[in-house]
Amino acid sequence: MKNYVYIAASLDGYIADIEEKLDWLPNPSEDINLEINYPEFINSIDAIVMGKNTFNIVCSFGGDWPYPKPVFVVSNSLKEVPQKYKGKIQLLNGSVENILNEVHSLGYENLYIDGGVNIQNFLKEDLIDEIIITTIPVLLGEGSPLFSKLPNRLNFNCVSSKVDKGIVQNHFIRAK
Repeated sequence: MKNYVYIAASLDGYIADIEEKLDWLPNPSEDINLEINYPEFINSIDAIVMGKNTFNIVCSFGGDWPYPKPVFVVSNSLKEVPQKYKGKIQLLNGSVENILNEVHSLGYENLYIDGGVNIQNFLKEDLIDEIIITTIPVLLGEGSPLFSKLPNRLNFNCVSSKVDKGIVQNHFIRAK
């Protein structure tokens, strides 16, 4: 069982700007591949565990539901699945340990952990095994940080780095 992070961040470590917008990400029409190895990655996981803010951002994109895997949304405030997303998501709340126990009890082992606060909570519990960060060469100055204060230092080993038209993707594995 492994927990993975696959995310884009600005050069200064933000995953959204101060207004929680993502318009600083390159437009796919610019022929820049933000999803280096994404098809292989998504095929390697069993389910996605995302935070409510990330879920709201995904919903704002419109169009078809983008995930081919089961999605669990972590929220202490959402009490029921919005009608449009019934059958597409399941709501979870509680501690990270309880969330993992519930998802694992359903048979899902390799999880894609998404959303800034959600990722930070998993890191605080030392429950992230691999991190794949696609770094966009822009400085936002402030916004939603990818990382926050941790109770203990966590060491990772960089196992690969790729560059595609100025976009850098680094793959880190937890050093235990």
